[in-house]
Amino acid sequence: MPGTARTTPDDRGPGGDLDGPGPATETFLAHRNLLFTVAYEMLGSAADAEDVLQETWLRWTGVDLDAVRDQRAYLVRITTRQALVRLRTLRRRKESYVGSWLPEPLLTTPDVAEDVELADSVSMAMLLVLETLTPTERAVFVLREVFDLAYDEIAEAVEKSPAAVRQIAHRARAHVAARRPRGDVSASQARHALDAFQRAVETGDLQQLLDILAPDVVLLGDGGGVKQAVPRPVVGIEKVSRVLAAGLGRVAALGSLRPAQVNGHPALIFRQDGEIDTVVAVRIDDGLVTGLYAVRNPAKLSHLERETSLRR
Repeated sequence: MPGTARTTPDDRGPGGDLDGPGPATETFLAHRNLLFTVAYEMLGSAADAEDVLQETWLRWTGVDLDAVRDQRAYLVRITTRQALVRLRTLRRRKESYVGSWLPEPLLTTPDVAEDVELADSVSMAMLLVLETLTPTERAVFVLREVFDLAYDEIAEAVEKSPAAVRQIAHRARAHVAARRPRGDVSASQARHALDAFQRAVETGDLQQLLDILAPDVVLLGDGGGVKQAVPRPVVGIEKVSRVLAAGLGRVAALGSLRPAQVNGHPALIFRQDGEIDTVVAVRIDDGLVTGLYAVRNPAKLSHLERETSLRR
């Protein structure tokens, strides 16, 4: 489970029961992957999602369980409120971020890819779309469209009236619909694009890759000011192809590129001297690659050493 060292409760119950976990612990652990998924979709950061779970757990241990009608909904409400606080802090932090900011990639379990709606909601492309929403819009969209919570439950989580939540949900849906990938993206399309990228790296022949790049393709790189990356978005097939042509040959000489399931979709992981150096994901619209995302910031790569279970 993600973040075990920081967020997993003590094996004893909150009351110190040495015979095993108490009721609060058992309930929290039963919903832990769901809560992590809620926090991660709201934040785009696994590290911050883990911190939110820690805060959720601390608040949960002080709750009178006998007074809670729906423990799952109550936990989601705590997690959402803590994620909203963290999201506003993250927005200020991103204002001073060096270069482009990309979501923190996760090495996901096979069942995430099998849940098409969940995989779509945690894809790198969708997480970037969610970044364009306000914090409250993002919370409402995630809770309604991904987790199918009722409007009154969402209203309690975001501290708005159900009528206001309905309006926010409508606005957020329209905003996302105008920006999300066009058409269903199959795993085979993504694999085909990444196979072409890998062949270009290994052979130096860019042609097959260029054949599937959209004219307005965008290349984003996130080095976090620690690793070298394109400092700003590179837009258009001509500019992107020049950047790729200049860099791919060096990549092949320095390490190895291997396929993986990242955020529920095919991606490539580049290793140098056995250590993860870069993750490459793609966005596909109408069969062509419209987005290439390269995450190099070392602080964002730790969750690629083990699989993360996400749940709806």
